[in-house]
Amino acid sequence: MAAHLALFVALALGAATGCAKAPVVDRAMALARTGKEDQALVVLAAHLGKEPDDLAARRLFVRVLAITGDLKEARANVEELRKRLPPDDPTPFLELGHALELAHRFDEALEAYDDAARAAPSSPLGPRTAGLRAARWGESAVAEERLAEAVRRGATDAETFHALGLVRLHSRDLAGAEVAYRSALRADANAVDSLIGLASVALVREDFGAALAAYDAVRAKRPRLAAAELGRAYALLRLSRKLEAKDAIDRAESLGGPPRNVTKLRELLGAP
Repeated sequence: MAAHLALFVALALGAATGCAKAPVVDRAMALARTGKEDQALVVLAAHLGKEPDDLAARRLFVRVLAITGDLKEARANVEELRKRLPPDDPTPFLELGHALELAHRFDEALEAYDDAARAAPSSPLGPRTAGLRAARWGESAVAEERLAEAVRRGATDAETFHALGLVRLHSRDLAGAEVAYRSALRADANAVDSLIGLASVALVREDFGAALAAYDAVRAKRPRLAAAELGRAYALLRLSRKLEAKDAIDRAESLGGPPRNVTKLRELLGAP
Protein backbone atom coordinates (compact mmCIF):
# COMPACT_ATOMS: atom_id res chain seq x y z
CA MET A 1 0.00 0.00 0.00
CA ALA A 2 2.77 2.48 0.86
CA ALA A 3 4.41 1.79 -2.48
CA HIS A 4 1.18 2.50 -4.34
CA LEU A 5 0.73 5.75 -2.43
CA ALA A 6 4.28 6.76 -3.32
CA LEU A 7 3.59 6.00 -6.95
CA PHE A 8 0.55 8.20 -7.15
CA VAL A 9 2.11 11.02 -5.19
CA ALA A 10 4.77 10.93 -7.90
CA LEU A 11 2.16 10.73 -10.63
CA ALA A 12 0.50 13.83 -9.25
CA LEU A 13 3.75 15.68 -9.89
CA GLY A 14 3.13 15.40 -13.60
CA ALA A 15 2.59 12.07 -15.30
CA ALA A 16 0.77 13.96 -17.99
CA THR A 17 2.56 16.57 -20.04
CA GLY A 18 0.25 19.51 -19.58
CA CYS A 19 -2.32 18.38 -22.12
CA ALA A 20 -5.30 16.15 -21.41
CA LYS A 21 -4.36 12.58 -20.57
CA ALA A 22 -5.03 10.03 -23.31
CA PRO A 23 -7.52 7.23 -22.49
CA VAL A 24 -4.65 4.73 -22.36
CA VAL A 25 -2.97 6.75 -19.61
CA ASP A 26 -6.19 6.89 -17.61
CA ARG A 27 -6.65 3.15 -18.06
CA ALA A 28 -3.09 2.33 -17.02
CA MET A 29 -3.31 4.60 -14.00
CA ALA A 30 -6.56 2.92 -12.94
CA LEU A 31 -4.91 -0.49 -13.21
CA ALA A 32 -1.86 0.58 -11.22
CA ARG A 33 -3.99 2.17 -8.50
CA THR A 34 -5.66 -1.18 -7.88
CA GLY A 35 -2.37 -3.07 -7.65
CA LYS A 36 -2.46 -4.37 -11.24
CA GLU A 37 0.90 -2.90 -12.26
CA ASP A 38 1.75 -5.81 -14.55
CA GLN A 39 -1.43 -5.23 -16.54
CA ALA A 40 -0.71 -1.51 -16.65
CA LEU A 41 2.71 -2.24 -18.11
CA VAL A 42 1.20 -4.45 -20.82
CA VAL A 43 -1.26 -1.71 -21.77
CA LEU A 44 1.44 0.97 -21.87
CA ALA A 45 3.98 -1.16 -23.75
CA ALA A 46 1.41 -2.00 -26.43
CA HIS A 47 0.42 1.63 -26.77
CA LEU A 48 4.01 2.88 -26.96
CA GLY A 49 4.74 0.30 -29.63
CA LYS A 50 2.20 2.13 -31.80
CA GLU A 51 2.68 5.66 -30.44
CA PRO A 52 6.33 5.94 -29.34
CA ASP A 53 6.15 9.74 -29.07
CA ASP A 54 3.35 9.78 -26.47
CA LEU A 55 5.37 11.43 -23.69
CA ALA A 56 2.65 11.22 -21.05
CA ALA A 57 2.36 7.46 -21.57
CA ARG A 58 6.12 7.00 -21.54
CA ARG A 59 6.49 8.97 -18.30
CA LEU A 60 3.83 6.83 -16.68
CA PHE A 61 5.55 3.73 -18.06
CA VAL A 62 8.80 4.78 -16.36
CA ARG A 63 7.08 5.19 -13.01
CA VAL A 64 5.17 1.92 -13.11
CA LEU A 65 8.37 0.13 -14.13
CA ALA A 66 10.07 1.71 -11.13
CA ILE A 67 7.38 0.66 -8.70
CA THR A 68 7.72 -2.95 -9.96
CA GLY A 69 11.50 -2.78 -9.49
CA ASP A 70 12.48 -2.93 -13.17
CA LEU A 71 14.96 -0.08 -13.08
CA LYS A 72 16.85 -1.31 -16.13
CA GLU A 73 13.79 -0.91 -18.32
CA ALA A 74 12.86 2.33 -16.55
CA ARG A 75 16.28 3.77 -17.43
CA ALA A 76 15.88 2.62 -21.03
CA ASN A 77 12.61 4.50 -21.30
CA VAL A 78 14.14 7.59 -19.73
CA GLU A 79 16.63 7.48 -22.59
CA GLU A 80 13.71 7.28 -25.01
CA LEU A 81 12.35 10.44 -23.40
CA ARG A 82 15.71 12.16 -23.87
CA LYS A 83 15.67 11.38 -27.58
CA ARG A 84 12.30 13.06 -27.94
CA LEU A 85 12.95 16.23 -25.95
CA PRO A 86 15.32 19.20 -26.36
CA PRO A 87 18.72 18.72 -24.68
CA ASP A 88 17.98 21.45 -22.12
CA ASP A 89 14.69 19.87 -21.02
CA PRO A 90 15.09 18.52 -17.44
CA THR A 91 12.13 16.13 -17.72
CA PRO A 92 14.08 12.89 -18.43
CA PHE A 93 16.35 13.41 -15.42
CA LEU A 94 13.40 14.30 -13.22
CA GLU A 95 11.64 11.13 -14.31
CA LEU A 96 14.74 9.08 -13.57
CA GLY A 97 14.90 10.70 -10.14
CA HIS A 98 11.27 9.83 -9.45
CA ALA A 99 11.91 6.25 -10.58
CA LEU A 100 14.95 5.87 -8.34
CA GLU A 101 13.09 7.42 -5.44
CA LEU A 102 10.22 4.98 -5.86
CA ALA A 103 12.85 2.22 -5.72
CA HIS A 104 14.21 3.76 -2.45
CA ARG A 105 17.58 4.55 -4.07
CA PHE A 106 17.66 8.04 -2.64
CA ASP A 107 21.31 8.97 -3.25
CA GLU A 108 20.98 8.07 -6.91
CA ALA A 109 17.67 9.94 -7.10
CA LEU A 110 19.37 13.07 -5.78
CA GLU A 111 22.09 12.70 -8.42
CA ALA A 112 19.41 12.50 -11.12
CA TYR A 113 17.70 15.65 -9.82
CA ASP A 114 21.08 17.39 -9.83
CA ASP A 115 21.56 16.23 -13.42
CA ALA A 116 18.20 17.86 -14.21
CA ALA A 117 19.53 21.09 -12.72
CA ARG A 118 22.66 20.91 -14.86
CA ALA A 119 20.73 20.08 -18.03
CA ALA A 120 18.52 23.15 -17.63
CA PRO A 121 20.68 25.78 -15.88
CA SER A 122 18.02 28.49 -16.08
CA SER A 123 15.15 26.34 -14.77
CA PRO A 124 14.32 26.04 -11.06
CA LEU A 125 12.72 22.60 -11.53
CA GLY A 126 15.83 20.49 -10.93
CA PRO A 127 17.10 22.19 -7.76
CA ARG A 128 13.55 22.69 -6.49
CA THR A 129 12.73 18.99 -6.83
CA ALA A 130 16.05 17.97 -5.27
CA GLY A 131 15.61 20.42 -2.43
CA LEU A 132 12.05 19.44 -1.60
CA ARG A 133 12.95 15.74 -1.62
CA ALA A 134 16.07 16.24 0.50
CA ALA A 135 14.02 18.26 3.00
CA ARG A 136 11.56 15.37 3.30
CA TRP A 137 14.46 12.96 3.81
CA GLY A 138 15.79 15.13 6.66
CA GLU A 139 18.92 16.17 4.76
CA SER A 140 18.82 19.83 5.78
CA ALA A 141 22.19 20.98 4.45
CA VAL A 142 21.64 19.30 1.09
CA ALA A 143 18.14 20.71 0.89
CA GLU A 144 19.12 24.27 1.79
CA GLU A 145 21.71 24.52 -0.97
CA ARG A 146 19.33 23.30 -3.65
CA LEU A 147 16.28 25.23 -2.49
CA ALA A 148 18.33 28.44 -2.37
CA GLU A 149 19.49 27.72 -5.91
CA ALA A 150 15.88 27.18 -7.01
CA VAL A 151 14.97 30.59 -5.59
CA ARG A 152 17.98 32.14 -7.33
CA ARG A 153 16.67 30.66 -10.59
CA GLY A 154 13.27 32.18 -10.09
CA ALA A 155 11.14 29.81 -7.96
CA THR A 156 8.49 31.89 -6.22
CA ASP A 157 6.02 29.32 -4.87
CA ALA A 158 5.10 29.07 -1.21
CA GLU A 159 6.09 25.39 -0.93
CA THR A 160 9.68 26.10 -1.94
CA PHE A 161 10.02 29.04 0.43
CA HIS A 162 8.40 27.12 3.30
CA ALA A 163 10.77 24.18 2.87
CA LEU A 164 13.70 26.60 2.75
CA GLY A 165 12.50 28.20 5.97
CA LEU A 166 12.18 24.82 7.63
CA VAL A 167 15.69 23.64 6.79
CA ARG A 168 17.15 26.98 7.82
CA LEU A 169 15.30 26.80 11.11
CA HIS A 170 16.73 23.33 11.71
CA SER A 171 20.23 24.66 11.12
CA ARG A 172 19.52 27.66 13.41
CA ASP A 173 19.81 30.20 10.61
CA LEU A 174 16.99 32.18 12.17
CA ALA A 175 17.33 35.29 10.03
CA GLY A 176 17.35 33.21 6.85
CA ALA A 177 14.39 31.15 8.05
CA GLU A 178 12.38 34.28 8.76
CA VAL A 179 13.11 35.67 5.29
CA ALA A 180 12.02 32.40 3.69
CA TYR A 181 8.81 32.12 5.71
CA ARG A 182 7.86 35.72 4.94
CA SER A 183 8.52 35.05 1.26
CA ALA A 184 6.18 32.05 1.46
CA LEU A 185 3.47 34.28 2.92
CA ARG A 186 3.95 36.84 0.16
CA ALA A 187 3.48 34.01 -2.34
CA ASP A 188 0.43 32.67 -0.50
CA ALA A 189 -1.17 34.72 2.27
CA ASN A 190 -2.96 31.58 3.49
CA ALA A 191 0.25 29.57 4.00
CA VAL A 192 -0.56 28.72 7.61
CA ASP A 193 2.45 26.41 7.93
CA SER A 194 4.72 29.37 7.29
CA LEU A 195 2.97 31.42 9.97
CA ILE A 196 3.68 28.54 12.34
CA GLY A 197 7.26 28.64 11.06
CA LEU A 198 7.51 32.32 11.99
CA ALA A 199 6.14 31.48 15.43
CA SER A 200 8.81 28.79 15.80
CA VAL A 201 11.54 31.27 14.85
CA ALA A 202 10.22 33.68 17.47
CA LEU A 203 10.12 30.97 20.14
CA VAL A 204 13.75 30.06 19.50
CA ARG A 205 14.61 33.75 19.86
CA GLU A 206 12.48 33.88 23.04
CA ASP A 207 10.49 36.68 21.46
CA PHE A 208 7.19 35.52 22.91
CA GLY A 209 5.27 38.59 21.80
CA ALA A 210 6.17 37.89 18.16
CA ALA A 211 5.34 34.21 18.65
CA LEU A 212 1.91 35.11 20.03
CA ALA A 213 1.26 37.46 17.10
CA ALA A 214 2.08 34.68 14.66
CA TYR A 215 -0.13 32.16 16.46
CA ASP A 216 -2.94 34.72 16.58
CA ALA A 217 -2.62 35.08 12.81
CA VAL A 218 -2.87 31.30 12.48
CA ARG A 219 -5.93 31.28 14.71
CA ALA A 220 -7.59 33.93 12.54
CA LYS A 221 -7.16 31.71 9.48
CA ARG A 222 -7.66 28.31 11.14
CA PRO A 223 -9.78 28.90 14.29
CA ARG A 224 -10.11 25.20 15.06
CA LEU A 225 -6.44 24.27 14.83
CA ALA A 226 -5.42 22.83 18.20
CA ALA A 227 -1.71 23.31 17.52
CA ALA A 228 -2.23 27.07 17.22
CA GLU A 229 -4.01 27.18 20.59
CA LEU A 230 -1.23 25.17 22.22
CA GLY A 231 1.31 27.59 20.80
CA ARG A 232 -0.72 30.58 21.94
CA ALA A 233 -1.00 29.09 25.42
CA TYR A 234 2.75 28.62 25.72
CA ALA A 235 3.50 32.14 24.49
CA LEU A 236 0.90 33.60 26.86
CA LEU A 237 2.41 31.68 29.77
CA ARG A 238 5.86 33.02 29.00
CA LEU A 239 4.34 36.52 28.86
CA SER A 240 2.78 35.92 32.33
CA ARG A 241 -0.74 36.24 30.95
CA LYS A 242 -2.07 33.26 32.86
CA LEU A 243 -5.81 33.82 32.56
CA GLU A 244 -5.58 34.04 28.79
CA ALA A 245 -3.23 31.07 28.80
CA LYS A 246 -5.78 29.00 30.71
CA ASP A 247 -8.45 29.86 28.16
CA ALA A 248 -6.11 28.83 25.35
CA ILE A 249 -5.27 25.53 27.06
CA ASP A 250 -8.96 24.77 27.59
CA ARG A 251 -9.69 25.56 23.97
CA ALA A 252 -6.77 23.42 22.74
CA GLU A 253 -8.11 20.52 24.80
CA SER A 254 -11.63 20.98 23.42
CA LEU A 255 -10.21 20.95 19.89
CA GLY A 256 -8.48 17.62 20.46
CA GLY A 257 -4.97 18.78 21.28
CA PRO A 258 -2.59 15.98 22.36
CA PRO A 259 -3.32 15.19 26.04
CA ARG A 260 0.39 15.07 26.89
CA ASN A 261 0.90 18.60 25.61
CA VAL A 262 -2.22 19.86 27.35
CA THR A 263 -1.09 18.30 30.64
CA LYS A 264 2.37 19.82 30.34
CA LEU A 265 0.92 23.28 29.78
CA ARG A 266 -1.42 22.89 32.75
CA GLU A 267 1.62 22.00 34.87
CA LEU A 268 3.34 25.15 33.67
CA LEU A 269 0.19 27.15 34.38
CA GLY A 270 0.13 25.92 37.99
CA ALA A 271 3.85 26.46 38.58
CA PRO A 272 4.80 29.41 40.80
